[in-house]
Amino acid sequence: MEVEKMDENEWKYHGEGNQSLVVSHCQRCVVLRFLKSPPNQNKTPEEILHHLQNIVDFGKHVMKQFFGENYVHHGEIIQLPLDFVRQLCLKIQPERPECRCDKDMDTLSGYAMCLPNLTRLQTFRFAEHRPILCIEIKPKCGFIPFSSHVSQEIKHKVCRYCMHQHLKVANGKWKRPSKYCPLDLFSGNKQRMHFALKSLLQEAQNNLKIFKNGELIYGCKDDQDCVSDWNELARHLKPFFFPSNGLVSGPHCTRTIVKELIHVITMALLSSTDTCRAGDMKTVPISQGRSYCEASAFNKELVRNGKHKLESSGLPRGCLLYKTLQAQMLDMLDIEGLYPLYSRVEQYLEEFPEERSTLQIDGPYNEAFYEKLLDLSLEDDGTVAFALTKVQQYRIAMTAKDCSIMIALSPCLQDECSEQRPVVLTSKSRFTFSVSVLDLDLKPYESIPHQYKLDGEIVNYYLKNVQAKEDPVMSSLLKENEDCTLVLHKV
Repeated sequence: MEVEKMDENEWKYHGEGNQSLVVSHCQRCVVLRFLKSPPNQNKTPEEILHHLQNIVDFGKHVMKQFFGENYVHHGEIIQLPLDFVRQLCLKIQPERPECRCDKDMDTLSGYAMCLPNLTRLQTFRFAEHRPILCIEIKPKCGFIPFSSHVSQEIKHKVCRYCMHQHLKVANGKWKRPSKYCPLDLFSGNKQRMHFALKSLLQEAQNNLKIFKNGELIYGCKDDQDCVSDWNELARHLKPFFFPSNGLVSGPHCTRTIVKELIHVITMALLSSTDTCRAGDMKTVPISQGRSYCEASAFNKELVRNGKHKLESSGLPRGCLLYKTLQAQMLDMLDIEGLYPLYSRVEQYLEEFPEERSTLQIDGPYNEAFYEKLLDLSLEDDGTVAFALTKVQQYRIAMTAKDCSIMIALSPCLQDECSEQRPVVLTSKSRFTFSVSVLDLDLKPYESIPHQYKLDGEIVNYYLKNVQAKEDPVMSSLLKENEDCTLVLHKV
């Protein structure tokens, strides 16, 4: 790609995270990712290059082993003319949210990552001219902690996401809690998955975005700027799902289109192909605990209707949700069991700081790093080696808990479909699709103390302000249902 020959006006602001900023090209299906840093704390070009190389290597040598060749796009590092980078920075600066402007885009090194634009990704040549719909989902953690190190029983009953929602609302990050529960999405049960996706569409927060031809049409641009008009969404989606325009307009039309969208997303998430198998990572034993969250709105509705058990169909082993869950479950000790091991590593580094590079805490993320992750033993022999392995596995798990899944869809005519191309059908349309995963930067080693503190804050707030109010209500519902069952029971 000859970036130096492209006018910077062909690039536009695409989004950013804590450490990087992304721009996308208006015509080509590529994005450029630049590192960011606080003002007056710019890294040297060598440090920038090293940081970017670590990101590429981690995706290439580690995460591809977990998710599979076709799901992970690690990109490559390119060097750009500095004048081009500065002009690009000036162009996109007015488009950046104010809350993100505390850090500056790197304009001094000229290094950037070049990646495919997964909102427009197409793997089939015949569809390149077709409109493209892309759904981005950040599913979050899909299991209840099963570690014996957990000190609060509520963590064995209510998932981290559902508890954290209440603290985020209290802190003003969101206006209201979402009804979405990750365990419903990861259940493999279509009824639960449909409910989870509908909940995301009702309260997207930063867990769901929808793009049409690369343009955001639904979701949050930042923490508060959310677009959640279903009628407007249906207007965008109608040509995809009902191309003949035979469906009447109005509330019925909107509900029907949203239902079709949820069906397509569900089928794509449950899809698996032999070409997307992951590496030889042993599977983490599935939790013997509950497969549902007591705080799930779906679960509460069952209780109100007198049913006390959620069905879990299980995920197909080849689908991306299954692979994501397996990587998440490398968090076998929970942060409560992990933190003492982190402290053991920290104490060792205080005594032998020169060993940090030998321990590969900051890379290189190569095949040797991956091999050390394969030990799933939980027998602590008191060594630094054991502690470090669990710390690195936890970092992988945290990365998988915060990744995003991209589902790109493009209309497909019946005579264009074949066994080689994955296809999902709706009542009036058919789509070729691709599923990818992104946001796979390894979570920082230094963030573990923050995670430990945050975990305590989430649990304590939930116990004090939510569970205390909800328990009497649920107990009453359970008692009413028990009484009702006794009345109707045949003697």
